[in-house]
Parts: sequence; structure tokens; C-alpha cells
Amino acid sequence: MVEKSKVDSWNPSLYDAKHSFVSKFGQSIIELLKPSKDERILDIGCGTGDLTNRIATQTAYTLGIDFSERMITQAKQKYPNIPFQVCDATNMNFSDEFDAVFSNAALHWIKPPHKALTCIHSSLKTGGRFVAEFGGKGNVQLIIASIEKQLTEHGFADNLHDNPWFFPSLGEYTSMMELYGFRVVFAQHFDRPTPLVNDEGMTSWLMMFANCFFKGINDSLKQEIITKVVEDLSPVLCKDGVWIADYKRLRVVGIKM
Repeated sequence: MVEKSKVDSWNPSLYDAKHSFVSKFGQSIIELLKPSKDERILDIGCGTGDLTNRIATQTAYTLGIDFSERMITQAKQKYPNIPFQVCDATNMNFSDEFDAVFSNAALHWIKPPHKALTCIHSSLKTGGRFVAEFGGKGNVQLIIASIEKQLTEHGFADNLHDNPWFFPSLGEYTSMMELYGFRVVFAQHFDRPTPLVNDEGMTSWLMMFANCFFKGINDSLKQEIITKVVEDLSPVLCKDGVWIADYKRLRVVGIKM
């Protein structure tokens, strides 16, 4: 999902089983997108295709793309009538093809962001819209701080250089959108505390989304570090047995000029 040199470590079965909240919260972004039946829409970072499928029921043509071949394979199995492609969002070659580009919970994985914006702009027809939600400044800040603490204490501070995320401020990202040819018509930065599934929610979240921080660490020590992170976070993010991730999101709409 980020760069071709990176290993595809996504686990689509775990994603669908324990992280369905990603698609659930994405429904409100589809409402902001307002797809219509005569449109062609591109879904960037489609994962296993649940939101792509919802959009496809309302449009003439919807294409889902994701860097992860594993996620795309599962998307094709779930929704065989919808086109899906393995594609790097920083290296797309679409030109004036889509009425809208949609993305939910993906752009914070895609670096460098200016390359993604350039490709998104090129893929849109003039006057087409770009509608997205992703992690903004301060997203999972408490979780990151705990990971940093435990990796440092265990002698793996260098692993912090493998941070895969880009969490921009509202001003930073909208300025970039304007620089790369968009008229920003809507922008919002907001808190969205997000419940995780069952009492293993934080462990599962770390295994799914933060696994890259534990590269090169043997399984036993990795589990020890994750357990320490969970223990550290429990007093602040686990309420009445329910884990609540400290999400902060950016939501933007831009029009191709």
C-alpha cells in the first residue's frame, strides 16, 4: 500500500474479522461522495472491497485499487462482479477517466503524499471531485507513544524509523491539495474515538496495523513487547472492558481545477 519495495504484510482475513469498523465508519464518507448512477468512480486503498461494493451499487462503473495483492485477491473473491486491481497510488497512469476519486482510511499509508495527489488529480476529469478521509495530526498518538517507549526500552529504537504513517494537519494537507491543482471545498479535522473488537482489540490492532514496527524481532520478544504496550495503554484506552483507539481524522473534498 505504500511503496513497491515494501513487503505485503496485510492479512485480509484478520482485517475482515476484527477490523470491520474501517468500512462501517466509511459509510458516512460515501454519503459525502454522493455517487450517482452515470458516474465512473475510483476507490483508492479499497482493502477487501466492502465500500467499493456499496459505491458500485450506485454508479455506472467503480474500480477498486489497493497496493496489497492479498487484499485485492480477497476483494475479488467477495465481489467477483466488481473490477479490482493491484495498483500503487503514487504510480497510477489514469488520465481524465473518473468523475470522482474516493478514499477511506488509506491515504495516511501512502507516501510520498504529493505523488498520490498528482496521480489523483490526473485521474480525474476537469471538475471531478476528490473525497477522502484518513488519519490526521495526532491520530493514534497515545498508541504510537507507547510503541516508541517499549521499543526503546527493549533496544529496538531504530525500528521507529519504519513508521509507515503520514498524519498531516488540516492546513498542511489542504495547502498541498491546492498546490497540486485542487480547489478545496470542504475540510475537517476531528476526534473519532473508535471502539475495537472484544477484549483482544488492542492486541489485534497492533498485529494488523503496527506490525511493521516489530520487523526483525523474534516472535517471543515481539509478543512480550506487544503485551507491554497493551498493559501500558489499558488504563487510558480501555473503558469498561472496551478498547477505544484514539483516532483523529481528516476529511476533505477537493474539485479538480
